[in-house]
Amino acid sequence: MKEVPKKERPEIRNIHVTDLMNYIMTPGAWVSILHRVSGAAIFLMLPFLLYLFQHSVQSEMSFDYFKGILAHPLAKLVLLGLIWAYMHHFCAGFRHLFMDMHIGIEKDSSRNSAVSVLVVSLILTALAGLKLFGVF
Repeated sequence: MKEVPKKERPEIRNIHVTDLMNYIMTPGAWVSILHRVSGAAIFLMLPFLLYLFQHSVQSEMSFDYFKGILAHPLAKLVLLGLIWAYMHHFCAGFRHLFMDMHIGIEKDSSRNSAVSVLVVSLILTALAGLKLFGVF
C-alpha cells in the first residue's frame, strides 16, 4: 500500500502586538473597532453629561455658568469628540442592523457600507462641528 504524501498546510497564528503595524485592516474592521470605541466613549461620558445637564437646568445662573465653560475651545473639542462618537455609533449601528438582517453581507457591499459609514459619520461630525464653532 502506497502512502499518500501529506499536504503542507499554512500556519495559522494569532496576531502579536508587534505585528499590528504590518497588518492591513479592511474598512469593515475599522468600522467595527471604532463602533466599540465610540460606544465605550459614550458609555463612560454619559454620567458626566447627565451631571452637567442636571446642574444646568437647576437655575438660570447655573445654565450661564456651564454655557461659559462650553465656550472654551478645549471643551468644544471634547464635545466634538463626543459628537463624532455618537454619529459614528449611530451610523455603524444601522450598518450592523442591516447586516443582521442579511442585507449587504457580500464582500463588495460590506466594504461599500463600511466606507459609507466612515464618510457619512465624518461629514455629519464636520457639519455639527461647524455649527458648534459658530461658522453658521
